[in-house]
Amino acid sequence: MNPYSKRREALLYHAKPQPGKIQVVPTKKYATQRDLSLAYSPGVAEPCLEIAKEVDNVYKYTAKGNLVAVISNGTAVLGLGDIGPEASKPVMEGKGLLFKIFADIDVFDIEVGTKDIDAFIETVKNIAPTFGGINLEDIKAPESFEIERRLVEELNIPVMHDDQHGTAIISSAALLNAVELANKKIEDVKIVVSGAGSAAMACVNLYTLLGVQASNITMFDKDGMLVTSRTDLSDTQQRYAKKGEALLLQEAIKNSDVFLGLSVGNILTPEMLLSMNSDPIVFAMANPVPEIEYNLAVATRDDIIMATGRSDYPNQVNNVLGFPYIFRGALDVRASKINEEMKMAAVVALAELAKEPVPEQVNIAYGETKLNFGRDYIIPKPFDPRLIGVVPPAVAKAAMDSGVAKNPITDWTKYTDELLERLGNDNKMIRLLTNRAKTDPKRIVFAEADHLDVLKAAQIVHEEQIGSPILLGNKEIIEELMAEIDFDASDNGVTIIDPKMPEEKERRERYAEAYWVSRQRRGLTKLDAQKWMRERNYFAAMMVNEGEADAMVTGYSRSYPSVVKPVMQLIGKANGVSKIATTNLMMTKRGPIFLSDTAINPDPTAEDLAKIALMTARTVKMFGMEPVLAMVSFSNFGSSSDKGANKVREAVAFLHKNHPDLIVDGEVQADFALNQDMFKDKFPFSKLAGKKVNTLIFPNLESANITYKLLKELNQIVSIGPIMLGLDKPVHIFQLGASVDEMVNMSAVAVVDAQEKERRLKLSKSR
Repeated sequence: MNPYSKRREALLYHAKPQPGKIQVVPTKKYATQRDLSLAYSPGVAEPCLEIAKEVDNVYKYTAKGNLVAVISNGTAVLGLGDIGPEASKPVMEGKGLLFKIFADIDVFDIEVGTKDIDAFIETVKNIAPTFGGINLEDIKAPESFEIERRLVEELNIPVMHDDQHGTAIISSAALLNAVELANKKIEDVKIVVSGAGSAAMACVNLYTLLGVQASNITMFDKDGMLVTSRTDLSDTQQRYAKKGEALLLQEAIKNSDVFLGLSVGNILTPEMLLSMNSDPIVFAMANPVPEIEYNLAVATRDDIIMATGRSDYPNQVNNVLGFPYIFRGALDVRASKINEEMKMAAVVALAELAKEPVPEQVNIAYGETKLNFGRDYIIPKPFDPRLIGVVPPAVAKAAMDSGVAKNPITDWTKYTDELLERLGNDNKMIRLLTNRAKTDPKRIVFAEADHLDVLKAAQIVHEEQIGSPILLGNKEIIEELMAEIDFDASDNGVTIIDPKMPEEKERRERYAEAYWVSRQRRGLTKLDAQKWMRERNYFAAMMVNEGEADAMVTGYSRSYPSVVKPVMQLIGKANGVSKIATTNLMMTKRGPIFLSDTAINPDPTAEDLAKIALMTARTVKMFGMEPVLAMVSFSNFGSSSDKGANKVREAVAFLHKNHPDLIVDGEVQADFALNQDMFKDKFPFSKLAGKKVNTLIFPNLESANITYKLLKELNQIVSIGPIMLGLDKPVHIFQLGASVDEMVNMSAVAVVDAQEKERRLKLSKSR
């Protein structure tokens, strides 16, 4: 990707539509004068008085218990170094965003304008009453050690420097499992560490708690091996300093079992790797270039167990596996600190989770047939939805057992359920979808590529490696627009085609012949077929039909019916499908919900509704979810004899009889379908009782279309769709005037659809 383009995109992302990445959102009603009088004066006096009587009531009446401060002075920002507090703010906001989307924790980012240790500590202590926890970030060593130590001692809320302990916790979980797979004893392993900064020191300190002997750890910093004769070492570093002469890295690594890299790229050579003991464990975590490149390492040693800090290789040591969930557990029991017992609980929970069967949703996201505990899977994946239900309870229990919990949990089942519910407010599904598309990118035809927004979407698809765009339209216009947005497609993976140009004559005639043959007995003349092949939607559909593209997206500039027509004529239905339909995936606060049919069938019959339900269920499974379908109406289980309600009832009866394993029921009103408690209380006999509905099948197009558009506009809900159901090929149609993000998401859907159809085709041929 062009570096300038990436820079421009990053700056626009942070600047538009409003500066920054986080904001404060009210959590209480504020519409009336009564609401405001309760929120502020005079009503606010009552909780103030209650807190004055008993200070712990602050957790009952304010947001303190779910509020973390991300605090930095900007002295060690990412790979940027000492750039100052203001320049560190985008990073701190980003950390706040991660806290929110992974663990539903609110954050104020605080940038402190001092490098003086005492002044920094005093500042944090003075603002601590506001917060339930303190996350120290990007503070340079050795000052960071002293700052964290003193704040942990002097404050009565959790404090953690994630740069140190995050990497330590995640790599410790990886180490536990790696040692087990290597069939070695942790107390016997010899470890060589490249790097002696805050993260490296936190790692080795935690490793010793796992059982690693300090005498078996040899550390290096930029000035060489840590030896006792050096006068520039901190007290923590002195603990791991060796007596005698300093060795070179290539000397120290001979006959070692583990290499931990938190330093610079390409410092570990193949020769060094070959000198290590059998089943070497290599954690090369320099970013973006590891201490040894992954492919080189596995080519050098086929018995290696390797982890990096990168997402494109197995075993990513990613801090997001730790800090959101550790603070979640600490906050929920109102812990006074994050102690070693809590960190170790997180380590063990992560290590054990990697040994559990992996949900299909995770397999799908990472393009795996089945992830299993082994050399390429020693720690959980960041998108694993089980993390929030596993790590926080382990941390909370450790806080209680170690005596630092002020608000112990008594009902662990209820607590775990509450944690899992917190996941509903983010867009993990979009990240899962995009990640899956990237595992096997496909060729996507963008039929309207001479529109700026369509081209922007294609640019993102190309640069994010979601797919390989084929751009249809006026070539001169496309190239001008590409220059305007700095879309550099000169490397590979992008093709521009103008179907009307003379150089496409042979292809047009070939497509026209195939189209005419397929519809010559349905009134299509050869001349008409040739004429239509100059029209981009027809041309694009034929590209997919003829195997010269894997998927097609269109519809940005034209009405839905006008685009559906050529698709239906050229692509047709999949085997065994008699009815085409669509579904929209809505990213709601309660989690993803599919709505069908949102675009095709105005008034489906009972039989049609049953077929739409079955096709939607298959699509829900394609996204790695177990479908739970409610067939909605204005009636609840026979409360009306209207023909519309009867139609839904008949569809449900058909599904119950012919597909008894499908979790589906109705007819039911939408509010009952989405309210588990209300539904279970009123209709305990239903298949849906106690279930969380994730799919709504509507009785007609009007109700489905209105519902999804109301949700999208009134609640600013992300909508992916309409997703085509039942077509023989991966073709998907944008809504008129779709946003760039919507088109990118639909392109990812098209890629995943192509992957799924390819998989089914291979499966059918193998039978």
